[in-house]
Formats: sequence, structure tokens, C-alpha cells
Amino acid sequence: MTIQTAALADGPSTSVLEQVSARKKVQSVERALLLLEYLADKGEPTRLRDISQFLNINVSTCHHLLSTLMDRGYVDQAAGRSYLLGSKISQLAGCRDNSLDLVGVAMDDLKTLNGKTGETVHLAMRQGRELATLTVLEAHHVVRVFSGGGAKTDSFHATATGKAILAWLPDAVIDRLLAPATLKRFTEKTITSRADLVEDLRQVRRHGYAVDNEEFQPSVICIGAAIRDNTGAVQGSFSCSLPIIRAEKERLDSIKQQVRETAQSISKKLGHMAAAKAEQEDQSTISHTQGVSKHADA
Repeated sequence: MTIQTAALADGPSTSVLEQVSARKKVQSVERALLLLEYLADKGEPTRLRDISQFLNINVSTCHHLLSTLMDRGYVDQAAGRSYLLGSKISQLAGCRDNSLDLVGVAMDDLKTLNGKTGETVHLAMRQGRELATLTVLEAHHVVRVFSGGGAKTDSFHATATGKAILAWLPDAVIDRLLAPATLKRFTEKTITSRADLVEDLRQVRRHGYAVDNEEFQPSVICIGAAIRDNTGAVQGSFSCSLPIIRAEKERLDSIKQQVRETAQSISKKLGHMAAAKAEQEDQSTISHTQGVSKHADA
């Protein structure tokens, strides 16, 4: 994540597709992918000899290839030296489906947040021990916070999206994500003490949003919040990121409130009852405040 000045001209003329097509294929990887596609098409346990004939390689080489895929969970062995797709395939497919579902559910609200604040908005999801950026909505300013889509990091403790997720996870899961015990320092403001992080996460739960105050990137402030489903489980998180030059207190307070309301709106779509209740309480507070104001003016 960096601060970037938007270009006023078109990008480079060299086609990305041309660059990709010029790269050489890796034979072992191509064979592994062909093997998985073959097993998927077959849809039933397939003999080693049939697989080797399909790949046009000898049985020994094919067996080594299958053994490697089995070690990683992509292939399972059935009776009679036959093979079928492993559970890892379903796991990866599930991650993709969950990512697509979250993007679809959250996108309208994120576009609204992006439009109202004019700042960069990131949507993220925990994938194992990593935090993956699913999509990025760029800021409307020339000076903006830039972070490429698809980026991954294991620095949950230093990012607003990461802390927003950590705040609602069981302690045992947090311990696994933060292992080893040392919290990596990115800037002078990065939280590197477990005790300080625990207190910071308590504030996240209290306020309904997380703050990255130049903890991951100098001169960048991010406000993030968790997206939770009908069980209360965290499905992902999002953040609004802005350069410190636009982070005056009044504007920052406004963005915090908008992030909190956006989290409630998205979580409500996933059936999170606490989000719906919080939204009702916000509306009640607004109505009460307006009523007091009118009475005072009378």
C-alpha cells in the first residue's frame, strides 16, 4: 500500500497479454494441471496406466507426479491403484465461491462508501494464515492510497482490515495467525506488543471499527470494519484508506461513522442480527437528537 499521484496520461502501450504469452510454459506444472483436469472429466477413480497414457509419460514418472499431488491433498488414492480428485480441490473452490459471494454482497455498499468519502476502499478476506485483498475501489483524488488487487499479507496486526477480523476471532485462532510470537514492525507506530494488541482489539469491538494509524505504511491512515454473518462469524473486512494530509479530525470522525454504518449494512444482508439492532439504535438516536433540537428551537 503506497501513496500515489494519479497519472494524467494513458498507461504503457506494451500489452500485458503480449508479455504473458511470451513466457515459457513449465512442463511439470502443465502436466499436473492436465492430470487434475483429466480426473475431473472422468468423475470416477482412474487407473495409473490410463493416466500415464493420457499424459504420454511413463508409469514411473506419472506415479511420482501423483504422489506429489497426493501429498498436497489434490489427489486421493482409491482401491486398485486408481486415483481421484482430493479434498484440496473442493477447499480451493469453496474459497473462490466465498470470495465471489462476499464481493457480490458487499459491492453496492462499498461503492457508496467510496463515493461519499472519495477515498480508496479495500475488501479483504482471511484465507488460512493470510489476509487477501479481494477488490479495490480507487480514490477520486489525484493524491491517493494505492494497493493492488489480489495482494496478500500475513500482517493482521498492522492493518485495519486485519485487526477488524482479529477482534472477533477466538483466542486460539488469533494465536495461530500471529505465530511466531514476535509481531513484525513496519513503521515506528506498528503495534509489536501482544498486550497492546489485545487492548487495541478490545477498542475495535467497543467502537465497531479498527484503526491503522500509520502502522503499516507511513503517512497512510486506514479505518476498517468486520463483515459478520448470521452466526456472528467474520466473513471478511473492508477499509477506507486515506493519506494523512486529508485526515483532519472532523473528516476522520465522519469516515469512522460511515465505515461503521457500512459494516452494519453489509452484515445485515448476511443475516447478522447485531448489525440490524445497531442500525435501529442509530436511527433511534438520530430521531431523539432531532426531536431535542426542535424542542430547543421552539
